[in-house]
Amino acid sequence: MNQYLLALLQALKSEFFISIRSFSSKLILLAPALLVLLRYSLVKISESGEQIRDSISGSPSFEDAIAINAWGYFVDGLGTGITMLGLVLIAMAAYSFSYERDTGSLRHLLIRRFSRMQLIIAKLLHLHLLAALSILLLLATAYFASGLFWEFAAVSEDGFELISEQEIREEIALGLSLALVPIPAAIAFGLFISVASHSATQAVSTSLGISIAIDVFKSMLGDYALYIYASYLPSLLDQSYLQDVSRLVRGYSDVLIDERAQQLNMLVPLPSLLLFLAAALLLVRKRNL
Repeated sequence: MNQYLLALLQALKSEFFISIRSFSSKLILLAPALLVLLRYSLVKISESGEQIRDSISGSPSFEDAIAINAWGYFVDGLGTGITMLGLVLIAMAAYSFSYERDTGSLRHLLIRRFSRMQLIIAKLLHLHLLAALSILLLLATAYFASGLFWEFAAVSEDGFELISEQEIREEIALGLSLALVPIPAAIAFGLFISVASHSATQAVSTSLGISIAIDVFKSMLGDYALYIYASYLPSLLDQSYLQDVSRLVRGYSDVLIDERAQQLNMLVPLPSLLLFLAAALLLVRKRNL
């Protein structure tokens, strides 16, 4: 058992050795944060004209008040960054194993010391660690950039506090946790496609194609969509709870909270992760490498 864990640790070290010199790993770390900065810059530029108009009128409305509140933009930035991160992680997971198989480096690793299962698990752990670092950088970037451009404050109208900062933080914490829970399942899905595909190009195109197709058609699935992990991951056609949080922290009261959906949000991704991982581990033992 100790030898197995030592070999797994060595496999994980080799993954990090490669990732330090890889552009794709840097893309996972930096792309979500850079995309958030770009979004904030464009939003701030587009708001400049409206701010001039409001200053001339001298009578800001409720919409004007929430427009300068940073909490909503902070959540928007998180949603944008996690959407980008989810797609990049799926593509990277699909590319990793299939590319090494195409180039023959995978056979070299197997001959030297590692088993097929150890390589799959090492890649899974490696991508999870990269995702965690990217999320931390995204959180820091979104928080400080939104605070730089706008002002964190409770949502008030005519001196009446609609939602306090404490309540805002609690909603953001809940929305963020629900948005991050499906990420491990997305990584495992990409690895499964990587093992199942015949080439790296096919793996990446298939994984992204399926992900985008689910995103497009999930609104037509009704309640069945609640049992698909991707329904809870922030996406281009976002239906995650983080999207609702964006409205809640702006003081809108017309947001309907589906407690059943929140419960399934916590329950569905873990079985999906285990299912994709088990399928990848079983299939990799039968594939010709």
